[in-house]
Amino acid sequence: MTSSEQIFTTLVLPYLNHAVRTYESGYASVSDIDAAMRFGCGYPKGPLTVVDEIGVAQVRDLLGARYAETGDHLHEPAGLLEKLAAEGRTFADEAAAAGEGAAPQLKHEINRVGVVGTGTMASGIVQVFAQAGYDVVFVGRSQDKLDGVIGYITKNLDRAIAKGKGTEGDKDALLGRLTGATEREALGDVDIVVEAIAEDLDIKLELFRDLDRIAKPGAILATTTSSLPITKLGEATGRPQDVIGMHFFNPAPVMKLVEIITTPATSADVDETVRALTANVGKVGVSAGDRSGFIVNLLLFPYLNDAIKLAEGGEELATVDAAIKETAGFPMGPFELLDVVGNDVSLAIQRELYGEFGEPGFEPAATLVAKVEAGELGRKTGKGFHTY
Repeated sequence: MTSSEQIFTTLVLPYLNHAVRTYESGYASVSDIDAAMRFGCGYPKGPLTVVDEIGVAQVRDLLGARYAETGDHLHEPAGLLEKLAAEGRTFADEAAAAGEGAAPQLKHEINRVGVVGTGTMASGIVQVFAQAGYDVVFVGRSQDKLDGVIGYITKNLDRAIAKGKGTEGDKDALLGRLTGATEREALGDVDIVVEAIAEDLDIKLELFRDLDRIAKPGAILATTTSSLPITKLGEATGRPQDVIGMHFFNPAPVMKLVEIITTPATSADVDETVRALTANVGKVGVSAGDRSGFIVNLLLFPYLNDAIKLAEGGEELATVDAAIKETAGFPMGPFELLDVVGNDVSLAIQRELYGEFGEPGFEPAATLVAKVEAGELGRKTGKGFHTY
C-alpha cells in the first residue's frame, strides 16, 4: 500500500465511519450530513456519498482491518455498514426511502429581522438578510460599533460592485433596509432575532432573558452559537418552543452553510420556518439536534486530531497534507486547515467533543496542546504547524 493510501486509510476511513454512526444514531439525515461537509468544509463530496462510491462492504472491510490493528472503538465498523452490505443497499437508498428533500415552508410570517451583535459574524448576518430583501434592525453597544457594521457591509458591497456583481443602486437599497440601535428595545417588533454576541453562556443567558421580555409573542429567538447548549438558552425564557440555533459559518455572506439546531422544546413550526427562511436568504440549511459539535465540528475535528497524532508518529506534515488533497480531494490538508482555523479554536472544540462524548480517541493530541501553550496558533500568529 502506498503512503498516500495508508494516510487515507488512517485519517479518512475513521471520518467516514463517524459519519455513518452519526446517521445511524438518528442525529441527522443522509442529505444533511453530506451537505454539511460539502458546504461547511468545501469538500467535493459528502462522507456518505464517498462510502457509496468506495462500496459499503469495502469500507466495512477496510475499517475492520484497521480495527484489528488498533483496537480503537472509533475504527470498529458501524453496525449499519454490516446491515447495508448484507442487504446490498446504499446510503442513497436510505435517503430515498426516507423521502429526504421536501422543501420547507414558512409557518410564521417573517418581514423584519433583528440581529444582536456588531462583530464580523453579526455584520455578515445583517448583510445576508438585507441582501435577501428583509428589513434588519441590528443592536450594538455604541454608535461606533453600529458604524462598524455599516462600514463592513459597505466595503463588501463596494468590492462586489467593482467585480460587476451589483450596482450603486443595489447598495443604496440594501443600506436603506438597515436600522442600527443601541437599545435592545428596538427589537420589540421584529419577527425573528438572531444573536451573534460573545461565545459565553452567562452573557447569552442574560441576553435571552432580556429578549424574552422585549420580543413580541411568537417572535423566533435564534442563536448562532457553535458550542453552547441551546436548550439552556430556551430554558432562560418563557418561550422555549420559539428558541432555535442558526449556526452561520464565517464569513456569513460567503459561506453557504447554516446548521439549524433544534432543542427538545423547539416547535416543529419554528424549525420549518427557520429552514424555509435559510433557503430564502440563499443558504443551505442542515438540521440537527442540540449536542456538542453539531454536524461539521463533530466530524471535522476528530479527523484533524487524528492527523496530529499521525504526525506525532513521525509522518511529515507536508506529506499528510499532500496525500489528503490527492486521495480525498479535500481543498486543504489537515495541517493547512488547522492553521487557518487557529489551534486555540481547534483545541477548544476538541476538548468540548471529548468532554461530551468521552471517547478516548477524542482526547486532544499532545502536540495540539503544546502548540497552543507556545502561542503557535496558526496563520494569525505567523506560526502554527506551518510557518507563515
